[in-house]
Amino acid sequence: MLIFGWITLLLFPIPGFLLQFYFNNLTFSDFIDLESYSVLHLFLGLELGIVYGFISYLFVKSPFFEKIPNRIDHLVKSMNLRIYHGIFLSFCAAVGEELLFRAGLQSFLGPILCSILFVALHGYLNPFNLRFSVYGLLVLPFILLISYGLEPFGLLFCIAAHFSYDAILFTFMIKED
Repeated sequence: MLIFGWITLLLFPIPGFLLQFYFNNLTFSDFIDLESYSVLHLFLGLELGIVYGFISYLFVKSPFFEKIPNRIDHLVKSMNLRIYHGIFLSFCAAVGEELLFRAGLQSFLGPILCSILFVALHGYLNPFNLRFSVYGLLVLPFILLISYGLEPFGLLFCIAAHFSYDAILFTFMIKED
């Protein structure tokens, strides 16, 4: 699982950067949006992710989701991860996926299509599994908030929100009895 974290962190940004470099002539520094970094935006993103992560966890623990096959919380529990593994995986996913989707693809697809693609590629919009799709519809507004937050708050906001959302979920899932 940790290898997938490294792959996400190091390889996912490459296609996003290449698209932006080829079509928009962006340098790497422009791609990662260094000029818009702000501590306020960092904290706003962290706060959004924490709140939405906690709400999502409460929904996932409801009886409606009990019958989902291959539940992610059971998978995480079976891997015997530690909290620091969850934090590392959250960081990798946040940086790698936000660089690919928000910094790379969103300018071509727009926030709505990019968000739907993001949720669908995670497997959360599954026409063969209603309960999984309901979770996807729960996550979609969060991803839309991140997508629409890119313009006013910058890439760091998106990364921070994604990181804290994943970190909250990983922490709860790892610590469950």
